[in-house]
Amino acid sequence: MNSVNSMRIGGLASGMDIDQIVSDLMEAERIPLNKMEQDKAWMTWQRDAFRDVSKSLSELDDLVRDMRLQKTYSTKETSSSQSGVTATASASASSGTYTMEVTQLATAAINVSSTGISADSTAKIDPLGKLSEQNFAGGVTVPDTLEFTTYHNGEETHQIAIEAGDTLSSVLTKVTDQDNGVRAFYDVQTDKVVLERTEAGDYNPGGEEIVFNGNSGFFTDTLQLTQAGEQNGTDATFIYNGAVELTSKTNSTTLNGVTFNFLEETTGAAQVTVSNDVDASVDKIMAFVDKYNEVIEKVNGSLNEPRYRDYKPLTEAQKKDMSEKEIELWEEKAKSGLLKGESMLSSGLFDMRQGLYAQVDNGSQFSHLSEIGIKTSSNYLDAGKLIVNEDKLRDALKEDSDSVYQLFSNDTEGAGRGIMHRMDDAINSTMRSIEERAGRGLQTLEQYTLGKRLKDVDNQIDRFQDKLTQIEDRYWRQFTAMEKAIQRMNEQSSYLMQQFNG
Repeated sequence: MNSVNSMRIGGLASGMDIDQIVSDLMEAERIPLNKMEQDKAWMTWQRDAFRDVSKSLSELDDLVRDMRLQKTYSTKETSSSQSGVTATASASASSGTYTMEVTQLATAAINVSSTGISADSTAKIDPLGKLSEQNFAGGVTVPDTLEFTTYHNGEETHQIAIEAGDTLSSVLTKVTDQDNGVRAFYDVQTDKVVLERTEAGDYNPGGEEIVFNGNSGFFTDTLQLTQAGEQNGTDATFIYNGAVELTSKTNSTTLNGVTFNFLEETTGAAQVTVSNDVDASVDKIMAFVDKYNEVIEKVNGSLNEPRYRDYKPLTEAQKKDMSEKEIELWEEKAKSGLLKGESMLSSGLFDMRQGLYAQVDNGSQFSHLSEIGIKTSSNYLDAGKLIVNEDKLRDALKEDSDSVYQLFSNDTEGAGRGIMHRMDDAINSTMRSIEERAGRGLQTLEQYTLGKRLKDVDNQIDRFQDKLTQIEDRYWRQFTAMEKAIQRMNEQSSYLMQQFNG
């Protein structure tokens, strides 16, 4: 409050409750402010209600995007007659039976110490102790640099720097951590070092894949690794469909959209069967239908929800006189009908229904949802919800999954546009309209229609609160002046009485 407050006189002379009188007068003056605050609360609720609908539409649109993918309708399942071969199939793979005979698995090149590397088998070396202090069977030859060649990406030479304080463990870790396709470790139980390629395959036919160069004494003497002791890597070899023999650097290969994984050599040919996973497709379509029905119910409920105009948003002063339960029940009525009759929502629902129910001229076997077992509910209270005949849907997917895909996802304009593309168009158009009206979470008030109105109301509230302060000060000045006048009158009356009595 301003400095006028310090001059307020609260009924000392008149005997009136000036505080209460001013409070009652200000209560009447605040009626327009209460109306503005209620309007602000209503617009905030309405904005949040629009955003809630937009969130539901966005969740539906996520499913719509998945429904536009071919894999939704052509998910494949595979089975194999032998455990040595497993397979996975992409949506583009043709259903049918394939044979795969694995005659050799791919292996990685490996070299293991020919004997234990410790001079005393009962007192083995300490892999964490300094190299120069360890008792190796072949002595310890510690060069400044280890050098070896690999052939994975063509012929590449790799160098490992050795430092004075290095241990066997640290040297082998340096070999493993370098980007060279080789890993190395010391096995305490066998007292041997293992040096191996990290990937399977024969990359240097007729020769070793890890070739020791330069000062090779550390490999050959200290670690007891002989060049001739390397077990070279092998390629996987297999016969596809009994007709063609192929090789692979890894124990897998992809042919015609089917990825075959080799676990062991087969006994004869393994039969791999690829078929449509109808259950997976039905589950995805049902998930879309359930979400669509949920959105339809939610938006229709909002459009038809009754509005109770006598239940205005509560002010903070009103809430003080009410219990939490009373506030909850009141606001339940006050928030009813926030989106009643909103044309952008009813128009959006209409566009979605049109996209679903209209004929799709795509030249495939199916051109309408009813042909694959999906139709609208005959109950008008359902407001256009979808009903699915799962048996008919399964039959359609088994019979011609590609035509089902074309019905939903044909990517063209005009009468041949797939249902999901039409749905995506309708949903995004509605969401853009909502965003223009109610904005998004990170937008400022100036960026959407309701936000601009909320900002205007905030400005009106600020101006009116300043006005109320001035009015209250005026009332107090008037009552203070009255109190002072009464005080002077009382003083004069007292003086006259003293004179008469004297």
